Amino acid sequence: MELDWLQYDREHVWHPYTRAIEPPVPYLVDKALGCKIRLADGRVLIDGMSSWWAVIHGYNRAEINKAIKDQMEDFAHVMFGGLTHRPAIKLAKTLIDITPSGLEHVFFSDSGSVAIEVAIKMALQYQAARGQKKRKKLLTLRGGYHGDTLGAMSVCDPETGMHSLFSNYLPQQIFVKKPSIAFDEHWESIDMDEFTQTIERHQSEVAAVILEPVVQGAGGMWFYHPNYLSSAKELCGKYNILLIADEIATGFGRTGKLFASEHARVTPDILCLGKALTGGYMTLAATLTNYEIARTISSNEPKAFMHGPTFMANPLACACALQSIEILKESDWQNKINKIEGNLRGALLDLKDHPVVEDVRVLGAIGVVQLKNHVNIDLVVPEFIKNGVWIRPFKDLIYIMPPYVISEEELYHLTYAINTIIKNNRLF
Repeated sequence: MELDWLQYDREHVWHPYTRAIEPPVPYLVDKALGCKIRLADGRVLIDGMSSWWAVIHGYNRAEINKAIKDQMEDFAHVMFGGLTHRPAIKLAKTLIDITPSGLEHVFFSDSGSVAIEVAIKMALQYQAARGQKKRKKLLTLRGGYHGDTLGAMSVCDPETGMHSLFSNYLPQQIFVKKPSIAFDEHWESIDMDEFTQTIERHQSEVAAVILEPVVQGAGGMWFYHPNYLSSAKELCGKYNILLIADEIATGFGRTGKLFASEHARVTPDILCLGKALTGGYMTLAATLTNYEIARTISSNEPKAFMHGPTFMANPLACACALQSIEILKESDWQNKINKIEGNLRGALLDLKDHPVVEDVRVLGAIGVVQLKNHVNIDLVVPEFIKNGVWIRPFKDLIYIMPPYVISEEELYHLTYAINTIIKNNRLF
């Protein structure tokens, strides 16, 4: 008798952000191809989430499949301590070539959260190495999200984030209100007042500012004005404070620029990448920094940077990343993003006038409908499934970040489902 896999999953597998005992029943995936996910029961869903924003080229890409197979013929993994390999070297060069100018050193890690941990440690060690040992805090924005590991949790929003339970165990960082001027609104410098006053007041104890450039992701899907970012960079430079840009969600074209920092023409001191880095195939992240930070850390005791993930620079993951970036560079990705943005605006903006809707926001290949109340996921997700789409809301947000290769018909199917379900007031 064949094992009931879904039942076994429900009894023994602990899924993210949910309970272990009597959890919601997940949907068993049988196959994924392009922008579609096929469930074990035969239903086919159009993916609106890019599997948490990573699968930018769609599922089961022949080119990335081949890159993995080719690398496996040589070796799947070797330790990165004392050894190196061409996929890592090539990927480092590629990232240095395509990221904002001035980032010259690449540290590979396993996931986005770890990339943030690396960035925080890098900033603290840099300040200590230059004799600024009192600079032990980070300044960050409310409404932000940077991951679920301890250091990353400490710079997530302490009240509206997901980590208030652990607040007594986390380093106490410095928070300012999130930017209030939206991406496409008229800029007013008053939006920087609290940030400016706070950084002036705490300059002697702040090692770095960490933020998500232009798009605050899982903390609320808020798109803020690029001038906030450029002003923050200017203030950081004035007070010898580092700027860490968390582009784990926004890197590789999602906002219409290859990196969201480009909207403000800013080069951060430290840049964190992940998610779409491998095209959603394997877990891999990178933390990039400039020569001055690398030189300062390397010239002062203990000189070495004390971090070393076991699977750092995994060759298979590096091969995926190289091929994913090559696909992106060879595609007309900017035109694709612009078309997705135009279609999202045309399909979603009218929902602003609906009585259950608080706001609608669109930027690049991101469409967000913010409701006046929180979404009941247990009710709404099955309705999306019935409509043939995979959309997973959170808090008061129904949003989509589809693969860049999505067709107009598939995108229409996603937005039609959102319109249909929102207009069914019984669910909210």
